Amino acid sequence: MELVLASGSPRRFELLQLLDRPFRVVHPDIIEQQQTHERPLDYVERLAREKAEAGAQLCASEGLTNAAVIGADTVVVCADQVLEKPHDEADFKQMMRLLSGRAHQAITAVALHHNGATNSKVVSTTVYFKHLNAAEITAYWQSGEPKDKAGGYGIQGRAGKFVTHIEGSYLAVVGLPLYETEQLIVQVEAAVAKDNYER
Repeated sequence: MELVLASGSPRRFELLQLLDRPFRVVHPDIIEQQQTHERPLDYVERLAREKAEAGAQLCASEGLTNAAVIGADTVVVCADQVLEKPHDEADFKQMMRLLSGRAHQAITAVALHHNGATNSKVVSTTVYFKHLNAAEITAYWQSGEPKDKAGGYGIQGRAGKFVTHIEGSYLAVVGLPLYETEQLIVQVEAAVAKDNYER
Protein backbone atom coordinates (compact mmCIF):
# COMPACT_ATOMS: atom_id res chain seq x y z
CA MET A 1 0.00 0.00 0.00
CA GLU A 2 1.42 3.37 -1.06
CA LEU A 3 0.26 6.55 0.64
CA VAL A 4 -0.63 9.45 -1.65
CA LEU A 5 -1.64 13.03 -0.86
CA ALA A 6 -4.10 14.47 -3.38
CA SER A 7 -3.36 18.13 -2.76
CA GLY A 8 -1.24 21.01 -3.96
CA SER A 9 -1.28 22.65 -0.53
CA PRO A 10 2.21 23.16 0.92
CA ARG A 11 0.69 23.27 4.41
CA ARG A 12 -0.90 19.84 4.05
CA PHE A 13 2.34 18.49 2.58
CA GLU A 14 4.29 19.73 5.61
CA LEU A 15 1.74 18.41 8.08
CA LEU A 16 1.51 14.96 6.52
CA GLN A 17 5.30 14.66 6.79
CA LEU A 18 4.86 14.76 10.57
CA LEU A 19 3.25 11.31 10.48
CA ASP A 20 6.65 9.89 9.44
CA ARG A 21 5.16 7.84 6.60
CA PRO A 22 6.54 8.03 3.06
CA PHE A 23 4.06 9.43 0.56
CA ARG A 24 3.84 10.91 -2.90
CA VAL A 25 1.71 13.79 -4.18
CA VAL A 26 -0.81 14.10 -7.01
CA HIS A 27 -2.79 17.17 -8.03
CA PRO A 28 -6.44 16.44 -8.86
CA ASP A 29 -8.52 19.13 -10.52
CA ILE A 30 -11.77 19.52 -8.58
CA ILE A 31 -14.43 22.21 -9.00
CA GLU A 32 -14.95 23.74 -5.56
CA GLN A 33 -18.47 25.12 -5.55
CA GLN A 34 -21.06 24.78 -2.83
CA GLN A 35 -24.34 23.35 -4.04
CA THR A 36 -27.68 24.99 -3.31
CA HIS A 37 -28.89 24.13 0.21
CA GLU A 38 -25.68 22.14 0.91
CA ARG A 39 -24.62 22.49 4.55
CA PRO A 40 -21.02 23.62 5.12
CA LEU A 41 -20.16 20.34 6.87
CA ASP A 42 -21.55 18.32 3.96
CA TYR A 43 -19.84 20.58 1.42
CA VAL A 44 -16.35 20.32 2.88
CA GLU A 45 -16.69 16.56 3.36
CA ARG A 46 -17.86 16.10 -0.23
CA LEU A 47 -14.86 18.03 -1.54
CA ALA A 48 -12.41 16.01 0.55
CA ARG A 49 -13.92 12.77 -0.71
CA GLU A 50 -13.95 13.98 -4.32
CA LYS A 51 -10.29 14.99 -4.08
CA ALA A 52 -9.31 11.59 -2.67
CA GLU A 53 -11.28 9.74 -5.34
CA ALA A 54 -9.95 11.93 -8.16
CA GLY A 55 -6.45 11.38 -6.80
CA ALA A 56 -7.04 7.64 -6.86
CA GLN A 57 -8.06 7.87 -10.53
CA LEU A 58 -4.82 9.72 -11.30
CA CYS A 59 -2.85 7.02 -9.49
CA ALA A 60 -4.65 4.26 -11.39
CA SER A 61 -3.86 5.97 -14.70
CA GLU A 62 -0.19 5.78 -13.71
CA GLY A 63 -0.46 2.09 -12.86
CA LEU A 64 -0.54 2.63 -9.09
CA THR A 65 -3.45 0.39 -8.15
CA ASN A 66 -2.85 -0.10 -4.42
CA ALA A 67 -2.73 3.54 -3.39
CA ALA A 68 -4.28 4.91 -0.21
CA VAL A 69 -5.15 8.44 -1.29
CA ILE A 70 -5.76 11.31 1.12
CA GLY A 71 -7.91 14.29 0.19
CA ALA A 72 -8.73 17.25 2.42
CA ASP A 73 -10.55 20.54 2.27
CA THR A 74 -11.07 23.48 4.61
CA VAL A 75 -13.71 26.19 4.75
CA VAL A 76 -14.38 28.99 7.19
CA VAL A 77 -17.97 29.65 8.26
CA CYS A 78 -19.11 32.87 9.90
CA ALA A 79 -22.65 34.17 10.30
CA ASP A 80 -23.90 31.27 8.13
CA GLN A 81 -21.60 32.33 5.29
CA VAL A 82 -19.00 30.01 3.79
CA LEU A 83 -15.73 31.88 3.32
CA GLU A 84 -13.29 30.25 0.91
CA LYS A 85 -10.19 31.76 -0.70
CA PRO A 86 -10.65 35.49 -1.38
CA HIS A 87 -11.18 36.43 -5.02
CA ASP A 88 -9.55 39.84 -4.65
CA GLU A 89 -8.72 42.53 -2.11
CA ALA A 90 -12.31 43.75 -1.79
CA ASP A 91 -13.53 40.21 -1.13
CA PHE A 92 -10.76 39.72 1.44
CA LYS A 93 -11.57 42.94 3.29
CA GLN A 94 -15.23 42.00 3.45
CA MET A 95 -14.21 38.67 5.01
CA MET A 96 -11.99 40.33 7.61
CA ARG A 97 -14.72 42.79 8.60
CA LEU A 98 -17.06 39.84 9.07
CA LEU A 99 -14.53 37.89 11.17
CA SER A 100 -13.44 40.88 13.25
CA GLY A 101 -14.28 40.69 16.95
CA ARG A 102 -16.27 37.48 16.80
CA ALA A 103 -16.12 33.69 16.65
CA HIS A 104 -16.21 31.59 13.51
CA GLN A 105 -15.80 27.92 12.58
CA ALA A 106 -12.89 26.53 10.61
CA ILE A 107 -14.08 23.20 9.22
CA THR A 108 -11.69 20.67 7.73
CA ALA A 109 -12.61 17.32 6.25
CA VAL A 110 -10.08 14.60 5.52
CA ALA A 111 -10.88 11.56 3.39
CA LEU A 112 -8.95 8.42 2.50
CA HIS A 113 -9.73 6.33 -0.56
CA HIS A 114 -8.41 2.79 -0.87
CA ASN A 115 -9.51 -0.25 -2.82
CA GLY A 116 -12.75 1.33 -4.04
CA ALA A 117 -13.92 2.65 -0.66
CA THR A 118 -13.70 6.14 0.83
CA ASN A 119 -13.84 6.97 4.53
CA SER A 120 -13.83 10.48 5.90
CA LYS A 121 -13.82 12.56 9.06
CA VAL A 122 -14.85 16.17 9.65
CA VAL A 123 -13.32 18.40 12.31
CA SER A 124 -14.81 21.76 13.29
CA THR A 125 -12.81 24.25 15.36
CA THR A 126 -14.11 27.52 16.78
CA VAL A 127 -11.71 30.42 16.27
CA TYR A 128 -12.03 33.79 18.01
CA PHE A 129 -10.68 36.96 16.39
CA LYS A 130 -9.90 40.24 18.09
CA HIS A 131 -11.34 43.46 16.67
CA LEU A 132 -9.41 44.40 13.53
CA ASN A 133 -8.90 47.94 12.30
CA ALA A 134 -8.64 48.99 8.67
CA ALA A 135 -4.85 49.45 8.82
CA GLU A 136 -4.34 45.90 10.15
CA ILE A 137 -6.57 44.44 7.45
CA THR A 138 -4.80 46.34 4.66
CA ALA A 139 -1.35 45.44 5.95
CA TYR A 140 -2.28 41.78 6.15
CA TRP A 141 -3.51 41.75 2.57
CA GLN A 142 -0.33 43.45 1.39
CA SER A 143 1.74 40.71 3.04
CA GLY A 144 0.43 38.33 0.36
CA GLU A 145 -0.40 35.65 2.91
CA PRO A 146 -4.23 35.63 2.66
CA LYS A 147 -4.54 35.05 -1.09
CA ASP A 148 -4.58 31.23 -1.15
CA LYS A 149 -6.20 30.53 2.20
CA ALA A 150 -9.73 29.62 3.20
CA GLY A 151 -11.34 32.50 5.05
CA GLY A 152 -8.53 34.78 3.89
CA TYR A 153 -6.13 33.97 6.70
CA GLY A 154 -3.48 31.54 7.89
CA ILE A 155 -3.54 30.89 11.62
CA GLN A 156 0.02 29.56 11.46
CA GLY A 157 1.29 32.81 9.93
CA ARG A 158 0.84 36.54 10.42
CA ALA A 159 -2.85 36.16 11.26
CA GLY A 160 -1.90 34.33 14.45
CA LYS A 161 -1.81 37.72 16.15
CA PHE A 162 -5.51 38.19 15.38
CA VAL A 163 -6.56 35.01 17.20
CA THR A 164 -7.45 35.39 20.88
CA HIS A 165 -8.13 31.67 21.38
CA ILE A 166 -9.53 28.54 19.75
CA GLU A 167 -11.73 25.64 20.80
CA GLY A 168 -10.78 22.47 18.99
CA SER A 169 -7.97 21.31 16.72
CA TYR A 170 -5.31 23.85 15.77
CA LEU A 171 -3.96 21.59 13.01
CA ALA A 172 -7.41 21.29 11.48
CA VAL A 173 -7.46 25.08 11.12
CA VAL A 174 -4.06 24.92 9.42
CA GLY A 175 -5.48 22.37 7.00
CA LEU A 176 -4.95 18.75 8.10
CA PRO A 177 -6.02 17.26 11.46
CA LEU A 178 -3.24 14.77 12.12
CA TYR A 179 -5.02 12.59 14.67
CA GLU A 180 -7.99 11.96 12.39
CA THR A 181 -5.71 11.45 9.38
CA GLU A 182 -3.63 8.91 11.25
CA GLN A 183 -6.75 7.03 12.35
CA LEU A 184 -7.97 6.73 8.76
CA ILE A 185 -4.58 5.36 7.68
CA VAL A 186 -4.45 2.89 10.58
CA GLN A 187 -7.93 1.62 9.70
CA VAL A 188 -6.84 0.91 6.12
CA GLU A 189 -3.62 -0.74 7.28
CA ALA A 190 -5.59 -3.00 9.61
CA ALA A 191 -7.98 -3.96 6.80
CA VAL A 192 -5.06 -4.73 4.46
CA ALA A 193 -3.31 -6.80 7.13
CA LYS A 194 -6.52 -8.75 7.83
CA ASP A 195 -7.04 -9.39 4.13
CA ASN A 196 -3.47 -10.61 3.71
CA TYR A 197 -3.79 -12.87 6.76
CA GLU A 198 -7.03 -14.42 5.53
CA ARG A 199 -5.42 -15.22 2.21
